[in-house]
Amino acid sequence: MRGAVLYGPRDVRFEAREIPTITKPTDAIIRIAATCVCGSDLWPYRGLQATNGPSPMGHEYCGVVEQVGSDVRSVKPGQFVIGSFFASDNTCPNCRAGYQSSCINREFVGTAQASLLRVPLADGTLVATPGIPSAEMIPDLLALSDVMGTGWFAADAANVKPGKTVVVVGDGAVGLLAVLSAKQMGADRILAMSRHEPRQKLAREFGATHIVTERGDEGVARINELTDGIGADSVLECVGTQESMMQAIRSARRGGYVSFVGVPHGVQLDGEELFYAHVHLHGGPAPVRRFLPELIKLVWDGKINPGKVFDLTLPLDQVAEGYRAMDERRAIKTLLRP
Repeated sequence: MRGAVLYGPRDVRFEAREIPTITKPTDAIIRIAATCVCGSDLWPYRGLQATNGPSPMGHEYCGVVEQVGSDVRSVKPGQFVIGSFFASDNTCPNCRAGYQSSCINREFVGTAQASLLRVPLADGTLVATPGIPSAEMIPDLLALSDVMGTGWFAADAANVKPGKTVVVVGDGAVGLLAVLSAKQMGADRILAMSRHEPRQKLAREFGATHIVTERGDEGVARINELTDGIGADSVLECVGTQESMMQAIRSARRGGYVSFVGVPHGVQLDGEELFYAHVHLHGGPAPVRRFLPELIKLVWDGKINPGKVFDLTLPLDQVAEGYRAMDERRAIKTLLRP
C-alpha cells in the first residue's frame, strides 16, 4: 500500500509502505474511510520536533474493520469504528479513572495516513458506530478521533458549567471545537481569541459570543475588561506555547479553572506566579476514548457537526499539499480520503 512518510522538515512523501497485519491477538486491521493532518503533525513537519529517520504519519482515523485478532471481542469485521491516537486496554487503573491516554499499556497509533491501519488493543481502543454512516457524516465522525475529543476534554478539564464564562485560547481545529464543546456544556459567554476572519466566523457558528483579537498582555487586559476585572470561570488553552499558556492562566479568575491541551513546546511556569494565581490547572493528552460513546451519539443524532473544521479535502496521494496548506494557514484542517 502507499501512505505518508515524513523525511524531514517540510518533506512529506506519499510512497510505498508495508501492509499492516495482525501481530498480536488483541489487534485489529481497519480500512481507512478518512484520515487527516493534525496541528501537532506540524511540529515535526516544521522541524521543531525531532524525528528518527523517515516516519510514517497520521494518528486520526475512522473506517471499517477488515480483520481482528483471536482475542478481540468488542468489534468485528464489517463494523465502522473510530479510535484514539493512543491505544488503550481500557481496564488498567488509569483507564478506569478515565485517563485512557495514560493507559499503563498504551501504544501510540501513528501510521493512519494510509489506506490500512493496525490498531493495537482493539477492544479497549475502538468504538463502533450504530451502523455504517453516510459519506456526509464521515468528516464529523473523523473529528472525534482527536480534535473534537481534545476540545471536549479541554472543556471538561476546565470545569465548564451552565451559565459560566469561558475563554478559548487558540483558533485551530482544537480551539474551535473547544468552543463547540463549551456551548454543548451550557456556557453562557464564550470568548474566542482569534485574529483570523474565517476562523472567527466558524467560532461564532459553534457558539462564541465574543471575539477577542488581542494577544499576550493586551489579550489578558481585554478579557479583564469583558469580565469586569474578574477574569473567566474557565480558560481553555489549545495552542501549547509559552505566550498562550501565560495568557490562559492570567485570564482566569481567582479560583477559576485552566485546561491545557495544546502539546507544550518550550513552556515553563513560574511557581510563585502560579501559587498566587489561585487557579486550578489540569491538562495533558486528551483521553479521547472516555468521550467517544457520548460524542458518537451526538454526531449520530445530528446534535453537533464538528467536521466543519475540515475546510480542505484532498485525495490521500496529495497529502504533501495538505501539510503545506495547514503550514501556510491556508486551511484550518485537511481531510484526506484514500
